[in-house]
Amino acid sequence: MGHKGHKELKGLIARGGLIFVSFVCFMLIGAGNAHAELVFFSDGRSMSVKAHRADGASVVLTLRAGGEIVCDASLVARIEDDEIPYPEPTPEPAPVAAREAEDGHVVRLQADAALQSDPRYESLIQQSASRHGVDAVLVRAVIQVESNYESRARSTKGAKGLMQLMPATARQYGVKNPYDPSSNIEAGIRHLKALLDRFPLELALAAYNAGEATVQRFGGVPPFAETRAYVDRILKLVGYRIA
Repeated sequence: MGHKGHKELKGLIARGGLIFVSFVCFMLIGAGNAHAELVFFSDGRSMSVKAHRADGASVVLTLRAGGEIVCDASLVARIEDDEIPYPEPTPEPAPVAAREAEDGHVVRLQADAALQSDPRYESLIQQSASRHGVDAVLVRAVIQVESNYESRARSTKGAKGLMQLMPATARQYGVKNPYDPSSNIEAGIRHLKALLDRFPLELALAAYNAGEATVQRFGGVPPFAETRAYVDRILKLVGYRIA
């Protein structure tokens, strides 16, 4: 971002009554290291990002692992240089859902513009998704469809939290408080990974919605309008097409 962009963002945050820490010049500390920034949110959370830019009344955060988050400037308290350098990313094994594309089962297209993200939970999603080898984009889509990022969401069937854990699933993964974002996301991703290890992507999503036993009983996506719409919506959000 040029000097003008920094000045615009500084003025944008200042107008919202927030404190903005001006950026200092960045010097590469070693070959292969990349610039990073620390974003501090008004709720006390923070996350490390690759870069940021102002976009009207919003701040666009470029994620270190790829992708962007757009959030209202009022959510950002300040942005500072991350003094700890990190290496440029190196190619890693593709996450579960992406690997299926190589086998001809799934074709990865561009993610839908309607796919949302929430800076409050983005670092939790990225860390847990990376740890378990699941596509973070897929996790965002599941959370969006399941709870629309409402951590206190509860369904009529008793599913709770961001990834709508059923009581039995929460017990399976040792979750004591399904409304806790960190515990909920970790268990939800572990459960999704287990399903992806057993089924192709389309059936794994159907099992997440309707249960493994139901998918096995019908030998495919159950003929339920809710489940079929659920699967189709997530596939569209992440940009996957079943070949």
